[in-house]
Amino acid sequence: MARLNYVELPLADIPAAKRFYEQAFAWSFTDFGPDYAATTSGDTDIGLNGDSSQWTAALLPVIEVDDLEATLAQVTAAGGTISLPIFAFPGGRRFHFRDPAGHELAAMQPADH
Repeated sequence: MARLNYVELPLADIPAAKRFYEQAFAWSFTDFGPDYAATTSGDTDIGLNGDSSQWTAALLPVIEVDDLEATLAQVTAAGGTISLPIFAFPGGRRFHFRDPAGHELAAMQPADH
């Protein structure tokens, strides 16, 4: 079965994006040149693409977390902006946020947590 294994975000400031995601989610990044960095967890990874000639249209990456309220606090402390407060949906709860570069993402906590 096919599954999502990578999400790439187009952005102009790679160092600022790395700082945000490291602070908000404790992710670490590997640099692949001056215009690209990515997580290399082996699960669903995220790439930060600084080459504007390769940028794509926006999408909504969703990050699964264990504690939604703690994550909301971390995202806010790291400089993120909440674009949709916590709400319930079939299967759990989530909120949407914008990173400092303006990308909209979501954090979700499954119903079984």
